[in-house]
Amino acid sequence: MEVLKRGLVLLMVFMVFQRGEGQLFENFYRGTCPNLEMIVKQVVSTKFTQTFVTIPATLRLFFHDCFVEGCDASVMIASPNGDAEKDAQDNLSLAGDGFDTVIKAKQAVEVQCPGIVSCADILALAARDVVVLAGGPSWEVELGRRDGLVSQASKVAGNLPDPEFNLVQLNTIFAKNNLTQFDMIALSGAHTLGFSHCNRFSNRLYSFSSSSVVDPSLDPNYAQQLMQACPQNVDPSIAINIDPETPRTFDNVYYQNLVSGKGLFTSDEVLFSDPASQPTVSDFASKPGNFNGAFITAMRKLGRVGVKTGNEEEIRMDCTKFKDA
Repeated sequence: MEVLKRGLVLLMVFMVFQRGEGQLFENFYRGTCPNLEMIVKQVVSTKFTQTFVTIPATLRLFFHDCFVEGCDASVMIASPNGDAEKDAQDNLSLAGDGFDTVIKAKQAVEVQCPGIVSCADILALAARDVVVLAGGPSWEVELGRRDGLVSQASKVAGNLPDPEFNLVQLNTIFAKNNLTQFDMIALSGAHTLGFSHCNRFSNRLYSFSSSSVVDPSLDPNYAQQLMQACPQNVDPSIAINIDPETPRTFDNVYYQNLVSGKGLFTSDEVLFSDPASQPTVSDFASKPGNFNGAFITAMRKLGRVGVKTGNEEEIRMDCTKFKDA
């Protein structure tokens, strides 16, 4: 009997462990908001017809949210004092269309399911939906996140990868979020979409090192294209595509670009130039199915980072304001 009791206790502990990082579930809202995914998908699709920026902006917003305070929509908070997460230097380049997508989706959801669905879950669903709209793979999104109660600009620095990071630095910051090197390389594939302002990579063109003004790992023709698009002292609002080949399609061409010396950031190109990560990049470059599978796994893992569940935190009515604000 004692052995049986002990076995049951171990089974219960195992089940709790399996539920793991905050107990998220697919179909979490099946009984409380059954049309949730359809509502969010419709809003995201409508927003996409208005501007393509919806896609990279929403995907990047999800990543930035999860890496600071976990996936809790803390990045959505607007502070009258300009000291919320979104006001941090590293987040100032987040495009407004990503925020607008989540806000509009939340408003639509509130009409049918008031006070039920978190902004954090809506952002997670929208991130999946924009990947699909760009021609990428779909996956089941785990749900049940609560919205965070902390959003401070001071908490952002040091928690997001820098475009000049080397492989060790990238691995370190991803490992803090229970993501492996393999996950990191797969998530970097999101750079197949989106754009960057010139100042994020201009050092590779004009002041790389004392021995080489231009980063020698850049394809010379690509470097010339970048110089034409981003001359010195260019308007800081000017932005260019991260993927110069298929910037509006979610595909594995990003990795083919890295093999060809066309990675825009140092943190992109290092994935191919470092022998420790090169085999994965080469695999993803030649086998899109492998990339898609790895990306799905990594996005599901990313969506579990630092989540609040159960009775923790809150469900916001307005994604930009704390409930009691």
